[in-house]
Amino acid sequence: MAQGMSSKERLIHRNENYRGKNMREDILEYLQNEIYNRCQKETNKFGMGCYYHIAAVVKNAEILAEKYGADKEIVMIAAWLHDIASITDYSLYELHHIHGAEMAYPILKEFDYDDNKISLVQECIKNHRGSVNLEKNSLEELCVADADAISHFDSVPSLLYLAYVQRGMGIEEGKEFVKDKLTRSFQKLSAESKKYYQNKFEKVMEVLN
Repeated sequence: MAQGMSSKERLIHRNENYRGKNMREDILEYLQNEIYNRCQKETNKFGMGCYYHIAAVVKNAEILAEKYGADKEIVMIAAWLHDIASITDYSLYELHHIHGAEMAYPILKEFDYDDNKISLVQECIKNHRGSVNLEKNSLEELCVADADAISHFDSVPSLLYLAYVQRGMGIEEGKEFVKDKLTRSFQKLSAESKKYYQNKFEKVMEVLN
């Protein structure tokens, strides 16, 4: 490995080691480190909790890709990048799905990633928001959107912290806030994913009740 290279340059340099394999682990490794580093910066108004949210989205996106037969590489790359605009510049939050898709292109081109695959990643990012009525045109888009919605069930402590510490809510008010957030997240899921995550939803709600 050549000395004096940045972490990104070293990962790009390793590109040849991954060609011909099923997954671009070089890109996935870089994105994990890059997202972690961006989440640590003071300019990230969402704090480190956002990193754990993104990591949960990646985990669930991988599970759903395997379940639905989607392209796991596309899904996982898009999952790492889906909130990149929000954590980079808070002013981009309202349209972070649009800005994030734009930001993905130069990042992935540095790894000589195929343009057609970049386009698929961008569509996943553009259409991941459950709060925005966007049509899902591929299994990959569905996986990322559903993974984003269900990820809140992996970060209940963060939601409780948001309710009680950051918003100063009382016991019952905070509990209802979290339950409402989780219910809305569950309702955003596709019909098939609702069936898959029904037991998880019921178990979490049982604990909160």
